[in-house]
Amino acid sequence: MDTARLNRFVSGLWDDEIVPQLVEYIRIPNKSPMFDPKWAEHGYMDAAVKLMETWARTKLPALPGATLEVVRLEGRTPLIYIEVPGTVDDTVVLYGHLDKQPEMTGWAEGLGPWTPVLKGDKLYGRGGADDGYAIFGSLAALLALHEQGVPHARCVIMIEACEESGSYDLPFYVDHLADRIGHPSLVVCLDSGCGNYDQLWLTTSLRGMTGGELTVQVLEEGVHSGDASGVVPSSFRILRELLSRLEDPETGTIKPKELYVDIPQQRIEQAKRSAEVLGTAVYDKFPFVKGMHPVTEDLTELVLNRTWRPQLAVTGVDGMPSLESAGNVLRPKTSVKLSLRVPPTLSGAKAGQFVKELLENNPPYGAKVSFKLEKDGSGWNAPQLSPWLEQAVATASQNYFGTPAAYMGEGGSIPFMGMLGEKFPKAQFLITGVLGPHSNAHGPNEFLHIPTGKKVSMVVADVVARHYEQGAKG
Repeated sequence: MDTARLNRFVSGLWDDEIVPQLVEYIRIPNKSPMFDPKWAEHGYMDAAVKLMETWARTKLPALPGATLEVVRLEGRTPLIYIEVPGTVDDTVVLYGHLDKQPEMTGWAEGLGPWTPVLKGDKLYGRGGADDGYAIFGSLAALLALHEQGVPHARCVIMIEACEESGSYDLPFYVDHLADRIGHPSLVVCLDSGCGNYDQLWLTTSLRGMTGGELTVQVLEEGVHSGDASGVVPSSFRILRELLSRLEDPETGTIKPKELYVDIPQQRIEQAKRSAEVLGTAVYDKFPFVKGMHPVTEDLTELVLNRTWRPQLAVTGVDGMPSLESAGNVLRPKTSVKLSLRVPPTLSGAKAGQFVKELLENNPPYGAKVSFKLEKDGSGWNAPQLSPWLEQAVATASQNYFGTPAAYMGEGGSIPFMGMLGEKFPKAQFLITGVLGPHSNAHGPNEFLHIPTGKKVSMVVADVVARHYEQGAKG
């Protein structure tokens, strides 16, 4: 395979077609079902599917025998399913998603979630990097192979529309399509992060997640704070006390030992190596306010904190009026939304049930406490790379990034990985992505680093070609 020719082909396709398609995709506010319960009625998800489907169909003639179907199970978000025939009896699955996180506040002037803005080599807007580029990058890789006549195994591209809500629709599609999917020996996922934009990063693990709405109610209605304070316990104070059962308020350390696992030694060593490669970029990528610093100066501990240890985030609050509307009232209740990341090998379901019991049992002062579980996703720990894949990754990183590949766990969750890991325990996994420093997925000013998108597409093409070579060797 001519790597220079592949580089030219992929770069040209990105510049001429993929970036313009992503610009239009960013304009569509197709929020995931958790954030838009009326997604079907609003039609934005269908619009995003149609945009991707339309472009993909224009490319199928260059992939002889390829088929595309938008699969729709009743009451569930749609899924784009593409099959590209191969020259050997083997299967590669390429995965991505097209649903988006909500708007979030704090976008810089001139930027917005549904306002695509191209600045230099960055395309700003919601969803381009997480994970709208996946279908385009996957097809670019296969088109590049066909442009040179390079053989590959049968490839299945699956693009779901429920990932940001925990992929709760995906198991039904995987079961529905099981006979058509087959038994892949390689799974490629383009929905992960990268420690920098200078080399290829492979994701070795993903944390799981649980969480939901915690509500503390003390009154049937609000009352004068001057009359009630000192008599009626504040719902906010009780909520703080309950959260302290889970998290040390001074250090942020999760207290219960039941939410920890033993970290594999290989992952500890990889964390040390990642910390050496990244240096202070481990935390410099975050937009700290002036004078702020991370929880520790130990870089390896920071890497392990965000990849193998439980951590809590309060992501929403209800029951509190805005500041301009806040009167002298002791409020009847306070609600917060909790997002608890759990270690890769810990059961998300068991963790969620444990947290529910921890927060609801023996409520202070007899307050009405409820924890409504909303999320249940176990993490994933990658199987050891086969020698052929490890070498393929090393070669591809050198070919297209010019530097060695790096390995690191990710703090986020991709439920699809754990699902396929269970269904196909003998498959190899190539998990990578474009979400690097300051790309800010889920937050304001999210962007896609276009050069990295191009290089990741090239890496996928290279690895898929070497997968075929390995299969030909038996």
